[in-house]
Amino acid sequence: MKRFLLIFVSLSIILTISLFAESKKDSKQEDTSKTKDPMQSGTFSGLKFRSIGPALMSGRISSIAINPTDKSNWYIGVASGGVWKTTNSGTTWTPIFDDQGSYSIGCVTLDPTNPLVVWVGTGENNSQRSVGYGDGVYRSDDGGKSWKNMGLKKSEHIARIIVDPRNSAVVYVASQGPLWGPGGERGLFKTTDAGKTWNNILSINENTGVTDLVMDPKNHDVIYAASYQRRRHVWTLIDGGPDGGIHKSTDAGATWTKLKNGLPAGDVGRIGLAISPVDNRVVYAIVEATKGKGGFFLSVDCGANWEKRGEYVSGSPQYYQTIYCDPKDVDRVYSMDVFLQVSDDAGKTFTRLGEKSKHVDNHAMWIDADDTRHYIVGSDGGLYESFDRGQTWDYFANLPITQFYDVCVDSSKPFYYVYGGTQDNSTLGGPSRTRNASGITNQDWFITTGGDGFQSRVDPEDPNIVYSESQYGGLVRYDRRTGEEIGIQPQPGKGEEGLRWNWDSPLIISPHSHTRLYFAANKLFRSDDRGDSWKPVSGDLTRQIDRNQLEVMGKIWSVDAVAKNASTSLYGNCTALSESPKKEGMIFIGTDDGLIHVTEDGGSSWKKYEKFPGVPEKTFVSRILTSQHDINVVYASFDNHKMADFNPYILKSIDAGKTWTSIKGNLPANGPVLAIAEDHINPNLLFVGTEFGVFFTIDGGQKWIQLKSGVPTIAVRDIAIQKRENDLVLATFGRGFYILDDYSPLRAIKKEMLEKDVVTFSIEDAMMFMQAYPLGGSKKATQGESFYTASNPPFGASFTYYLKDALKTKKEIRQEVEKEAEKKKQSVRYPTFDELRAEDEEEAPAIMLTVTDGDGNVVRKLTGSNSKGINRTTWDLRYPLPYLASPPPPGSDDEPEGGPMVMPGKYTITLSKKVNGVVTPLGEPQSFTAFVPGQENMIPEDRKMLVEFQKKAAKLQRAFSGASQMAGELKNRLVSIKRALNETSSPVDNLMKDALSMEVRLNEIIRNFRGDQTKRSRNENSQPSINDRVNKTVYDMSSSTSRPTQTVQDAYDIANAEFTSELQKLRTLVEVDLKNLEQAAEAAGAPWTPGRVPEWKGE
Repeated sequence: MKRFLLIFVSLSIILTISLFAESKKDSKQEDTSKTKDPMQSGTFSGLKFRSIGPALMSGRISSIAINPTDKSNWYIGVASGGVWKTTNSGTTWTPIFDDQGSYSIGCVTLDPTNPLVVWVGTGENNSQRSVGYGDGVYRSDDGGKSWKNMGLKKSEHIARIIVDPRNSAVVYVASQGPLWGPGGERGLFKTTDAGKTWNNILSINENTGVTDLVMDPKNHDVIYAASYQRRRHVWTLIDGGPDGGIHKSTDAGATWTKLKNGLPAGDVGRIGLAISPVDNRVVYAIVEATKGKGGFFLSVDCGANWEKRGEYVSGSPQYYQTIYCDPKDVDRVYSMDVFLQVSDDAGKTFTRLGEKSKHVDNHAMWIDADDTRHYIVGSDGGLYESFDRGQTWDYFANLPITQFYDVCVDSSKPFYYVYGGTQDNSTLGGPSRTRNASGITNQDWFITTGGDGFQSRVDPEDPNIVYSESQYGGLVRYDRRTGEEIGIQPQPGKGEEGLRWNWDSPLIISPHSHTRLYFAANKLFRSDDRGDSWKPVSGDLTRQIDRNQLEVMGKIWSVDAVAKNASTSLYGNCTALSESPKKEGMIFIGTDDGLIHVTEDGGSSWKKYEKFPGVPEKTFVSRILTSQHDINVVYASFDNHKMADFNPYILKSIDAGKTWTSIKGNLPANGPVLAIAEDHINPNLLFVGTEFGVFFTIDGGQKWIQLKSGVPTIAVRDIAIQKRENDLVLATFGRGFYILDDYSPLRAIKKEMLEKDVVTFSIEDAMMFMQAYPLGGSKKATQGESFYTASNPPFGASFTYYLKDALKTKKEIRQEVEKEAEKKKQSVRYPTFDELRAEDEEEAPAIMLTVTDGDGNVVRKLTGSNSKGINRTTWDLRYPLPYLASPPPPGSDDEPEGGPMVMPGKYTITLSKKVNGVVTPLGEPQSFTAFVPGQENMIPEDRKMLVEFQKKAAKLQRAFSGASQMAGELKNRLVSIKRALNETSSPVDNLMKDALSMEVRLNEIIRNFRGDQTKRSRNENSQPSINDRVNKTVYDMSSSTSRPTQTVQDAYDIANAEFTSELQKLRTLVEVDLKNLEQAAEAAGAPWTPGRVPEWKGE
């Protein structure tokens, strides 16, 4: 009884407290809620990033899986962009892996007996310099709707997964293992219980994993595995070793034999395998080995003996080296390579299949077994499909999976542009938003230079001048006006050694002169004439280490080692660069071998720093950022993942680099810091991009909070801040660009502020313009569902506010109490019917926004978002519609209708809550200015005339819309009355005569309202109706800011006069004639009809 009374009292208290307050629990729970830190990711979910693409150039595809029972159902693994699914052969795509622990994908495999079961191996299956690492194997049992990590979290790079067609619980996983260090979970793993437990059935050593795996299509106990020994560091690649080779098992992995007859001995690199579906005795292998020993091999006796068919191996086996057999032709085999290769003579000769109008660098392929002319191919440039054996290709331009290394923004007006360099997809530029209702399309983007793209810089005084970089210091000056580019890379002088450029060489424009550039190889160069000429301002700034004397996998390797140093920057180069905005010539520069140099005199003298607290020696310097606020403050991040160290390293110096302190705070241990940005107003507001997302701090790095809303699990390689707009722009490595529009609320955040019930934040001034419709409609218009478009930000003024808790209904409060009782295993009190009735009849509480103009007049009322934490609601700068619009149908993409746009000027938004019909103000009102770009300080007379006319026309539209609906309603009521009179036993002939007379008069009104339907239905000319003239009045000027034309003014005058006359007739019908008729029908005992209350005096 005591426990029952306690619950009852608790419930009573809950129902009377503020709807913002947390539900009262016992004192222990209340204390817990008070200590819960609001400074966490969920609080900021209302600040949502916006993807701007592009899909003009897509990104690297690592795996393709097609449902064999429904060939319109595809899955693709993106090397660094998650898993995507289509159910309509690529017309539309859905990312289905965004919330998982990895973004880097090695392979996707469907269970052959149940295609709803999807296996994903994380960690790209290549050994390239910019691969992401994974966290094991995932399984979905519902076609990708939900996922479960099934283990092997230390594998890092999974190459292949095979599900036994006889038993779905038996799965094989080929793990290459860590690329940057020894150990991990590497080898061939097998589960017999669908992933609950794993056994390493082919474990070789700490440096050797398994890179490929094939199963005999006729005898599923026979499997072939290719072992792969490799290691990559900042300075080198060794892509093979003595433990590489081909292994065979005939007993489902219980025992193994290393195949040797006819295969290369000694150091072997990456191997690709394929078994012909036509003849299971035919096995192909493409083998990387020391010079002269590799090539393409064939076995016709199930691997017992091998014949070298030719010298061909892929252009860079660490990046390609995957082969596929034709499903019907035993001699036809395909090789993934820079150019897709095909052999029709069992590998003796290879020719290019054809890359016309297609991106090169191929990685994955699917061949339709029912039509072997039909291919789907994944490359660095995205996904392609061919129906004629590669003669022509169709590109899927709707996958925004571009791998961006860097980002910068310009100061273009009215909308700034975003630039960035990509992995093998050039350097791109495009708008942050457009005027178009279609958003940002692929056609809005352009290429500033080709190759692998990297850093871009835009002249701060002339946004048409863009400096764009490609790999190893390739630098051009691009002119947006003409599309011309000119090469401006610094060159070594006569007799000098070549320069050592990084893959992604650091470039800046001096904050003190817009024509001055700094660009670094192993030494720093300066240009004062936009790159026309250069001079070195330093000597070699690196440690000058001979990389060939450094141990790899425990030893120094021969010059003849497999692919030694391939696809690797020359060691000893500069990687990070920043000049202080506070002092000209004060420059910090970091290197790939862990040094930071500082000059305070433009390069005349340098100081070297080589030890940093907590950072391993020789760690790659990923970024340096000099503070905008304090000449002595500088930030540096270090990236040691290429030594198998994934810890975040971010340091701060307050004495110009002499001493450093870690500010990594609570950053996750598994994510190197790749980018740093500092707010231009609040020096304690910092942002970092890491391997697995973007974080911010408001206290200089003591505590970091991840910004997750709208962003998938992804590497954030670079961050730019557009100061004018207060926008945060991310370069992600595999999902394109993201923008957080107006992050300024973060600037004002303090922990104690979040203890308040409500906080409102300042509103950015809002730009006013008319949207254009170049496609004839909004969004995709009539271009089909495959047409790619990224969203513009919501049009108008965005109001940001914080709610300590969401407004709750009585039902929600009761359910919270019951949930807490159940947690404590207490009985739940069943509510009374009065309480349940109160729940049923309650109007849900709401957050309201009231917009007023400079004179205090209410312009618009809006319903705001009601979520715990930060919320954001946008007013579209329009008056309300003059009529009640029908809600869009479910699933509709239509934009909500709006009334006329308001005048430019000052407006104020006030927040309030509406509970039980009572409106209570909340927080502080916030004001802003709505302005027309280019007309910030004036209001043209034309616009004043337009707005006044539109307001007048809207009033007419409101009245006419209501009258038109009333006329329709009256017609229905008359129809009902006539039916009722026909069924009335008492004499009603006079009443029927009155009803018919009213109907004739009403039909004339409706004809004048809506037009002569007798003529129109027969396609004959007729007089314009009032509706025609009202529509012309409203819609002819709805997409213009010009003064109203004489034509629409005349249309208004005619409509106004005609409607005034007809409205009086309608009013007489409704208020006099209809009322009298209904009273007479009631007196005659006619059946009830809609619109009248029946008489009843009781008996």
